[in-house]
Amino acid sequence: MIGYYIIGIVMFLLSLAIQSRLKSKFAHYSNLSLQNGLSGREIATKMLADNGIADVKVIQVDGELTDHYNPLNKTVNLSRAVYEGRNAAAAAVAAHECGHAVQHAKAYGPLNLRSKLVPLQNVSGTVLNAVIFISMFIGFGLSNTGIGQTLMLVIIACYAVITLFALITLPVEFDASNRALQWMESTGTVTATEHAGAKDALKWAAMTYVAAAAGSLVNLLYFVLRFIGSSRD
Repeated sequence: MIGYYIIGIVMFLLSLAIQSRLKSKFAHYSNLSLQNGLSGREIATKMLADNGIADVKVIQVDGELTDHYNPLNKTVNLSRAVYEGRNAAAAAVAAHECGHAVQHAKAYGPLNLRSKLVPLQNVSGTVLNAVIFISMFIGFGLSNTGIGQTLMLVIIACYAVITLFALITLPVEFDASNRALQWMESTGTVTATEHAGAKDALKWAAMTYVAAAAGSLVNLLYFVLRFIGSSRD
């Protein structure tokens, strides 16, 4: 279990570093005011209209960096800083979330697959936490017993689902950012400087998903190798 804890600590520290960098970038680009004077809400409304989407609402939600697109009720949910913000960071986030709305409207394959995997991913996360908690008490020293190997297989199955979900999320997020950046550039909604700022901000936002996918994959491989090793004992 020492190896598992080391992996967890390393990935936790990496995630913290990326989150810190992300917040720093968004704080920086929040000071880069848009020359067009549009707010995040107006940016989102304009992008949806330009893509012929009339059944998606743009609403404000509480929290910081809580922005997301909800395909179930077709809403682009923007935090107050983004909803009211008139800067490159707000424009980047608002357009990115609308990128997901465009994906939904165009039946983008990876988005549809990710949506279908959400229930299974949620269950896997719950089961994983429970099994690891139980394993802390019985000990992975029993990994070469029937109980230990069964628990190991459950952990591997859960991590396989979580990793698959994380990997599918990557093209969904990168594509949404690309759609946002292409729209902003092609419509002349932002200046070249503002576009560069938005691109940099979205790059660091994407890194959070890359780190999550890497962490899940490393943990999956760790338990697979551990299971193989215990089966040979």
